[in-house]
Amino acid sequence: MSPKSPHEALRQRSLKSVWHPCTQMKRHESLALVTIARAEGVWLYDGEGRRYLDAIGSWWVNLFGHANPRINAAIREQLDRLEHVMLAGFTHEPVVELSERLSKLVSNQLGHCFYASDGASATEIALKMSFHYWHNLGRPEKNHFVSLQNDYHGETLGALSVTDVALFKETYAPLLRPGSHVPTPDWRYASEGESPQEHALRAAAALEAHLAAHHAETAALILEPLIQGAAGMGMYHPDYLRRARELCDRYQVHLIADEIAVGFGRTGTLFACEQAGILPDFLCIGKGLTAGYLPLSVVMTTEEIYAAFYGDNPARAFLHSHTHSGNALACRAALATLDIFEQDGIIEANRGKARYLNQASTPLATHPQVRNFRNCGMIWAFEVETSDPSFPGKFFQAALRQELSLRPLGNTVYFMPPYVINEQEMDLLVAGTLAALDAW
Repeated sequence: MSPKSPHEALRQRSLKSVWHPCTQMKRHESLALVTIARAEGVWLYDGEGRRYLDAIGSWWVNLFGHANPRINAAIREQLDRLEHVMLAGFTHEPVVELSERLSKLVSNQLGHCFYASDGASATEIALKMSFHYWHNLGRPEKNHFVSLQNDYHGETLGALSVTDVALFKETYAPLLRPGSHVPTPDWRYASEGESPQEHALRAAAALEAHLAAHHAETAALILEPLIQGAAGMGMYHPDYLRRARELCDRYQVHLIADEIAVGFGRTGTLFACEQAGILPDFLCIGKGLTAGYLPLSVVMTTEEIYAAFYGDNPARAFLHSHTHSGNALACRAALATLDIFEQDGIIEANRGKARYLNQASTPLATHPQVRNFRNCGMIWAFEVETSDPSFPGKFFQAALRQELSLRPLGNTVYFMPPYVINEQEMDLLVAGTLAALDAW
């Protein structure tokens, strides 16, 4: 028997020791793991030198390419000063500067930043803060949450309680706190002849009816602004956000904006809520915050909410903690990310890239198997007409053969490429996707 290549040996070692996320491990008896040895720009390189265009930003996090020299340099510089110190009783320059700069980005209206490491943790923090706020105000009955049909907010127990994706939720239903879901404004659910705006307003009317009946026991509405990610990149009109803000104000219900996936330019503005001209009571951000380099998430909230926890009674404080909260290296990566946004005119540059990719994607949008081709900022998605339940795995493999990393959500194929993608690479992305469509 010939010896295994280092490439194959690493696969086998991984299968024996690593339990991979969101994966039925038995699939890898026939579906080979892709071993990545290095990465640069939009490209991932495996152990045998093959390359793959990272068209989904390594699970929606990579903004400025792999091995970005400016972010690398910032992390190296910070490494020589301070890698981490606990944030209880201590502070440091990177976390203070990052908090100040983030607050300035939202006109200092969300001036208090609470740090965690991932999106689900940020969701948990926002839910707990909302409940605890009402508790501190003497209204403990306001302890229920409402979210959108098909929303996804993470896979920890609190986050799953406000998530409406059966694949992730059904098994754990006995562990979860009941929540309410209102109809989605996703325009794919519009009635025949109904515009995206009309459908959004109809969904907002359903939200109004729910809050009118249940506001006394409702702490918060949580939603993904403009794009529902795990629902297959469901996109909706910003009028829904405007109405949601008005209704939450009217009925004294917090608005939690989960911008973990859609923040930092993904929808065409730095934060998706900007397109509706609103601010939430809690803004959850992460993923692109460090351009995909290090785990970091933040919940930003208002002075009013912060003040409700302030006092002499320890039980009134927000007694929640994460070991690596406000990690100095992660904060420095985030500061470098903000520098690139500010110094390189990223939002405006992305608009030009979006125009180019939309034009280049005309053959995709008109492909006979494609339905609902859509775009919002630097996110593209479409459905492939198929009843084959194995489509996601087959298409993933077909895309790899075209040098593309694409991981469909059901029968939805989507692009969330790093912002450094150039025109030649966009052409390759479209051509490779078309070839994968015809080959899977």
